[in-house]
Amino acid sequence: MSNVRAAHPTRRGILAAGGALGLGAALAACGDDSAKSGSSDKETTAAKSGPWTFKDDRGTTVKLGKAPADIVAFVGVAAALYDYGVDVKGVFGPTRTKDGKADVQAGDMDVSKLTVLGNEWGQFNVEKYAALAPDVLITTMFDATGTLWYVPDESKDKIAKLAPSVGISAYDRQLTVPLQRVWALAESLGADMTASRVTDAKKRFETASSRLRAAAKAHPDIKVMAGSAAQDLFYVSGSDLSVDLEYFKALGVNFVEPSASVLKASGGWYESLSWENVDKYQADIIMMDDRTATIQPADITQATWKKLPAVKAGQVIARSPEPIFSYDKCVAMVENLAKALETAKKVS
Repeated sequence: MSNVRAAHPTRRGILAAGGALGLGAALAACGDDSAKSGSSDKETTAAKSGPWTFKDDRGTTVKLGKAPADIVAFVGVAAALYDYGVDVKGVFGPTRTKDGKADVQAGDMDVSKLTVLGNEWGQFNVEKYAALAPDVLITTMFDATGTLWYVPDESKDKIAKLAPSVGISAYDRQLTVPLQRVWALAESLGADMTASRVTDAKKRFETASSRLRAAAKAHPDIKVMAGSAAQDLFYVSGSDLSVDLEYFKALGVNFVEPSASVLKASGGWYESLSWENVDKYQADIIMMDDRTATIQPADITQATWKKLPAVKAGQVIARSPEPIFSYDKCVAMVENLAKALETAKKVS
């Protein structure tokens, strides 16, 4: 059956819960990042019929007799492919909330119809995976060594024997790079990248990026802090390593920056603060991790949080440390920050 629809704890665990990818990894006019792209579109062979080849961001080339039809993917990658008209057979990673609704990382997919191999960090049902007879496993990567995101260390060898894998890097590069890579991947899988729905989304993303660049230029004094909340700690992300923050910084956004020496403890991702010290940095806008593993702003009860100038001014917006890498899904995150910059009061 075709997988293409008509176009319509360890540090890794901390990262998954939110810590390093902004707590993000506990648990082209807009910037040139070609040096970090890992590979180019020329390394991909679209194969609607005949052999299929794709070189991933580890430098690994997957070769199959035909384009894979039975795909298993990390939920965020599956959501991006869905936007391009490509269906997957199974997913792993945060897919359903406790009440059975779609997790924020599931995008527009109907989660009631998905085969979920594991919904939380460390969960991956190898037997169920084998039963799907997958042609390929696709996921993201958030480190320099090419570790496959949400593939458990203890079962990775068994998983690797069942099907080849494709890794799309979301580490230390601007947002546009994984967007281009997933575009190339979808195209190789037979997606119609000339469909108006697809091309219109790309244009909207480019328009939103121009708007954010203009807003950042007009409001250089507005300081933005990327944060993530856990029960005992508040995480402040540095603007390096994360694809969204690197891109926003390239567009001119003025980020609060923990020192390199402090970030070193987390591999460069974030600084952890006690709630008593959450006011260490002054910010006019706070971008808060929207993943379900983290505490959302409305549920933060600490008095020190409520006293922050940005919080009192209502200048707190959502952030997606693990973006869904389709242009359609990345438009809102760019537009939201642009709007926040355009309307923010200087409170720091």
